[in-house]
Amino acid sequence: MNNFFADDLTLDGDRLIEQKPAISDKTLRINLNKNIYGSFAEIGAGQETARHFFRAGAASRTIAKAMSAYDKQFSDAIYTVESDGRYVTENRLRKMLQHEVKLMEERLDHNENPNRMYFSYANTVATIDFAKKFKGHGWVGVRFQNEPKGAFNEIILHIQFKENDVLLQQRTLGTLGVNLIYGAFYQYHDPKKLIYHLYDHLDKDQLEIDTINFSGPAFENVDNRLMSLFLVKNGMADAVMFAPNGQNILPANTLFRKNVLLLRGSFRPVTIVNINMYQKSLNQFLTKNQLSIDKTAVIFEITLNNLLALGEVDEQDFLDRAELLCALGHTVMISNFKEYFKAVDYIWSYSQEKIALTIGMPSLTEIFDSKHYNELSGGLFEGLGRLFKHGLEIYVYPMLDENEKVITSKNVRLNDESLKPIYQYFKEEGQIIDIENFETQNLKIFSHKVLKKLKNNDDSWQNDVPETVAQIIKEKKLFQQKKDL
Repeated sequence: MNNFFADDLTLDGDRLIEQKPAISDKTLRINLNKNIYGSFAEIGAGQETARHFFRAGAASRTIAKAMSAYDKQFSDAIYTVESDGRYVTENRLRKMLQHEVKLMEERLDHNENPNRMYFSYANTVATIDFAKKFKGHGWVGVRFQNEPKGAFNEIILHIQFKENDVLLQQRTLGTLGVNLIYGAFYQYHDPKKLIYHLYDHLDKDQLEIDTINFSGPAFENVDNRLMSLFLVKNGMADAVMFAPNGQNILPANTLFRKNVLLLRGSFRPVTIVNINMYQKSLNQFLTKNQLSIDKTAVIFEITLNNLLALGEVDEQDFLDRAELLCALGHTVMISNFKEYFKAVDYIWSYSQEKIALTIGMPSLTEIFDSKHYNELSGGLFEGLGRLFKHGLEIYVYPMLDENEKVITSKNVRLNDESLKPIYQYFKEEGQIIDIENFETQNLKIFSHKVLKKLKNNDDSWQNDVPETVAQIIKEKKLFQQKKDL
């Protein structure tokens, strides 16, 4: 079987250069492989992926069926009715994949072609609307075997269209679909390579992949949190999220019509101060705005800029941070947002409810430092305007100065005191709020100091983190040694 799962490599002197086969070459290679056989079910943007396979020739070797249940009643009759009445959802896509695979297994005699590997490709998408206000999005996936009669694997992703024309979006979707099916059979052994080549013959300004999940025996060693990191690191997504179970989740679903409390930090490791900040600010946020917890999303954000603080991104170090936050039951967002206003803009694109930030006092002074807004034509005023324009509230945790005096938003000194009137305006508007009932003795706890104690075998670090965190760090030796990924 290795002959048709080989990488696409060519030799240039002493260097191996990876090729990007044309889309027609990819489809023809699959069509000529008598062991790959499957079905296509596409809803919402034509049958662009199947079209490539039909045009390549020899499609009868690959395509068992190609269909598109555009009519909602037909779709419901085939895949059943969704409880929320929507059609462009992950649950709909999974039903499509499972239903089509089940039909193949029921209707095809495997004994006639014992070496066949079945697959089902599906997508359910909504392209740009006529008013061009909604650019469109979709769920795309493939369910496949990587060996005859083997268990099925799945790759499921969510995309956001960026182009402003329906035909362009359809073409983009068709190219992506071919890349996904090709990757499933020829690059499944290297998921990062597979993700990278999803953009073959596509540009990142054509679409964004903001969620991807691998499952099945072929991907039993794949950590989907690392796949999230890979998307952001390579500019394929501005931000991604994963749930406490480690599975990537759709930001739109997590944030839609939710009030949002965002906490940004290194969380290396998460300390009792981080948890205290979270609990106190959440209570104040809910009380001040008369909000319910069930309609509020709490997001712990780690920026790529934060992960790059030590140079190259250390994947194991990232997983260590993520594991602790997940163990505490939190949703984590990985982003490439250096500035806070970009994170707020991103959240606002999904939810127009109340948004709040929880930060430490040093971060507050950074927000009112003009050097962070040099790239904006309007400078600091544009940055602050974008940050506070949606009624944003900032909950600030105090700090100790060099004389161990408690510094709050009331007595803080800005790096540029000429900005104090602007600062005072937002404070008087109730958008800068001190976190109350803090514990003064905890103001000396910092993640970097905890990490230093940990590496110096100073057991007092355990007093600075939640009990659950200390237990996991000790059991799994987190932040202490590199482990093979």
